[in-house]
Amino acid sequence: MTAINDTVGAFMDYEHVEVPHAADGPLAGLTLAVKDIFDVAGYPTGCGNPTKLAEAKPATTTARSVQTLLDAGARCVGKTITDELAFSLFGQNIHYGAPVNSRAPDRVTGGSSCGSVAAVAAGLVDIATGSDTGGSIRAPASFCGLVGLRPTWGRLPLDGTMPLASSLDTFGWFARDMATYKKVAAVLMSHYEEPGIPLARPMLATDAFALLLGEREREALAPALGKVEVALGAPSPVIVAEDGLEDWFWVFRRIQAYEAWQAHGAWIEASKPQLGPGVVDRFFYGRDIGVDTYAADRKTRVSIQRRMESLMGEDGVLVLPTVPSIAPLKKTDHESLDIFRNRALQILCISGLSCLPQITLPLAEMDGAPLGLSLIAPAGRDRALIQLADRIMGD
Repeated sequence: MTAINDTVGAFMDYEHVEVPHAADGPLAGLTLAVKDIFDVAGYPTGCGNPTKLAEAKPATTTARSVQTLLDAGARCVGKTITDELAFSLFGQNIHYGAPVNSRAPDRVTGGSSCGSVAAVAAGLVDIATGSDTGGSIRAPASFCGLVGLRPTWGRLPLDGTMPLASSLDTFGWFARDMATYKKVAAVLMSHYEEPGIPLARPMLATDAFALLLGEREREALAPALGKVEVALGAPSPVIVAEDGLEDWFWVFRRIQAYEAWQAHGAWIEASKPQLGPGVVDRFFYGRDIGVDTYAADRKTRVSIQRRMESLMGEDGVLVLPTVPSIAPLKKTDHESLDIFRNRALQILCISGLSCLPQITLPLAEMDGAPLGLSLIAPAGRDRALIQLADRIMGD
């Protein structure tokens, strides 16, 4: 069992292991939960599926990014539930349940980092690790009212991590406040230099805002946009995807699904695990994507990256909604969730395809539930983006 009282169903029911951590350091005194796709010495890595867990042995080493947090003084209290093989966006694992969104208990937490976001939102831990391939830091953070960063792709190591889609996977973390978020960023990114002029040219992603579900969401985000304007000035409207964000979404979806099948297809066919609805469909969709289609999408992705590099320059800040609305209700049917998911991914795929850092901030609310506003920065400007986010949150 975990070392704390799990009131929101966030943790895996593993026998507690005392994980060595530094006695002092910049994160001393902070508690840490770890998504169950990252190896932690002494714990199995179950990846959200009972068959995978049954085949797993306790890890002998800890994932490098997690170890960095332990070496800085953070204390691991347990491993958290993930959607199956990290291939979902809503946090409803048919095997282990749906953790509670303490900010909106009748709504989903978001996934696949569902247990981690639930643990932080409920105040059970100070920080929790997650991953973001399609949006599994940003969407849950928006749904649960937390800060969440998808870093520049490749910036933080993924050694000792279950892969999903290798050209999209990133390490991330959750915190309730910017002071804690900055502490973790300083630890994880201390060895990176960030030369560059200030992030001072705000742009409003009009095609991303067009994907909000309605006028109520726009009204809810208006005060948040006001905070951005105080910090940076009025954003200039821009169209991110001249060929349409729906086209970008399909490029993203095919790349993700193809790479996910390459990572897990042989195991799925050999072990024949029970996979939940939606998850199984996404894996078998990837099975049927040919290498020529994948190669063509990779080529299109290069043109998308060049488009974003041109748009962002060295000082650009792209302002956009994190997701189309507040978290869906838990009782929402599967078809409606799939529609929401595809709409959300049209927004979320922007930074995923372009490899750029994106931070979501808990600046809005609707019907008593949180709604995040996001900022995207040029590649490698993660810490500058976090500092800018701190200014906006404080204004």
